[in-house]
Amino acid sequence: MRIIGLTKAFGRKIAVENVSFAIDRPQMVGIIGRSGAGKSTLLRMINRLTPATDGRILVNGHNVLDLKGAEMRRWQRDCAMIFQQFNLVPRLDVVTNVMMGRLNGHGTLKSLFNLFGDDMIEDALRALERLGIDDQALQRAETLSGGQQQRVAIARALMQNPRMILADEPIASLDPLSAEIVMSSLREIHERDDITVICNLHTLDTARTYCDRVVGMAHGRMVFDGLPGELTPSMVREIYGADDDLNEAVTSTSIPGHVPPAARPSPVAATVN
Repeated sequence: MRIIGLTKAFGRKIAVENVSFAIDRPQMVGIIGRSGAGKSTLLRMINRLTPATDGRILVNGHNVLDLKGAEMRRWQRDCAMIFQQFNLVPRLDVVTNVMMGRLNGHGTLKSLFNLFGDDMIEDALRALERLGIDDQALQRAETLSGGQQQRVAIARALMQNPRMILADEPIASLDPLSAEIVMSSLREIHERDDITVICNLHTLDTARTYCDRVVGMAHGRMVFDGLPGELTPSMVREIYGADDDLNEAVTSTSIPGHVPPAARPSPVAATVN
């Protein structure tokens, strides 16, 4: 994927300005910055949930921003989105929420009446098992903890058989242990499925712990793109601003342990109540 001059304006306010970068091989990319830096808007433009004002997103030579109708829906299936607030249907059971990840590939009427085939149910249960929550398959989604609900949302994304996963602040509302399990799950998906995961994150520690590459944004502009170890103190200050904000960004909701990706165990068997 190659992003060229991507820009989004809301009236006179420029939310994202002239952002350009390329992903030539599967990576886990962390996008960091303060609230309002343009991180969420950037992901929503990639997924076509928000129209871009200017720029191009090239995938295999085709501009994603030109896609319409079925082609755009196919791209949104290939580019699965995970949200901070989970976006589950609270009164439906967990396995049905996961199967709704296939809505793009099946008739809406069929899906609404829960006429899912045995193969789809088995796929959903395998996705839940991979996330360590298959024992919650028949629970209503609203009865689960925040960390469990986010893992259901990840399982739903896996049901799309995506080429890429975009995660918009997936741990912002979670406690540290739940956040660790969610980030480990996303890392495991990147490594096992060999797909790109782009994850918006508030905290620098989390990006350093789990991501191969970091993109820093400030005031809608991309101000850093490189390895986590290349983030100098001066660059971190440019991304996060004042020292008080910097301290909070580095430490708040920090993942305990800071274990490098290669040394972490699989999250499949982990559970959080």
